[in-house]
Amino acid sequence: MGNIDVLDEGRGSEESTIVNGRDANQSFHWQATFIIGKMETGRSFMKDGWYYDVWDGQVYCHKVEEVLFRKTTKYQEVLIFKSKNSGKLLVLDGDVQCAEKDEFGYQEMIAHVPMACHPNPKKVLIVGGGDGGVIRELSKHPEVEQITLCEIDEEVIRACKEFMPSMAKGFSSSKLTVHIGDGFQFVKQHQQAFDLIINDIPDRTGANDLTSQIYSREYFGLLKAALKPNGMFISQEPSVWNDLKCVHTVMEMCSEFFSVVDYNMCMIPSFPDMQGFVMCSLDRNTNFREPLRKLDASDLKYYNSGIHRASFAVPEFARKELQGVYKL
Repeated sequence: MGNIDVLDEGRGSEESTIVNGRDANQSFHWQATFIIGKMETGRSFMKDGWYYDVWDGQVYCHKVEEVLFRKTTKYQEVLIFKSKNSGKLLVLDGDVQCAEKDEFGYQEMIAHVPMACHPNPKKVLIVGGGDGGVIRELSKHPEVEQITLCEIDEEVIRACKEFMPSMAKGFSSSKLTVHIGDGFQFVKQHQQAFDLIINDIPDRTGANDLTSQIYSREYFGLLKAALKPNGMFISQEPSVWNDLKCVHTVMEMCSEFFSVVDYNMCMIPSFPDMQGFVMCSLDRNTNFREPLRKLDASDLKYYNSGIHRASFAVPEFARKELQGVYKL
């Protein structure tokens, strides 16, 4: 990315907080240059009022109108800024998590696809999901009796409640119980407790050490134990365009523990690539590609039965690569 004057690189101290473009010493200028999170030079950064989302030798840019929040927590750097075209964006350690303009596409797909396929989903666990968007969507289902959120970084919840209330309003749900802690350990401590478990966590990257256990064979075994006999599990994953090898590996591991393993995708314009999901069920009669019931579309912006079915169509190169790890 050429010569960059790095004014602020690395994690820094946990106490350093930027709100509305200024820190306690009034010395932060978001139109200068700084690296985001733990990313090394050559990864995501901000310069001259632009946010550069850099990944795998490519870059996706957002024009910044204002930095609203920036804090290095115990676990990661949390950044929220207002962009010109996509509204407010949440960034964790340099990885864009969601944007106001189109976050509903991701939240609705990760929540409503499995919900439409489970015969009686009463108890749901979300691992991650500190922005509150998945809670918001699950709360639209009257059959859901209990939503449990396990988020490791409480600062993400606090920041989103203040600066991204359209998603964080999910935290007002009377069905919700919030647990602050490690998702791996939380799942390990619960046996046959949930009808559905949703992984809403950052992508696995070389700079992100928070999710290393989550992307492991041991974790998928613990998920199986934490689910009820007909339980389901869904996890956000890369698209087949970005990391087909990762998708193959995750589906292969899941196939060791689940009776049905499938994969679908959706388009989120604020992301540099499409968004993938791995779908798993302990019930061998599950057909993720055909919803059991039609959801009320009056409160939805992205999901419908047509989108549901179409999302499972993947390019031929990917179908050939994954055909050995599908369990349908």
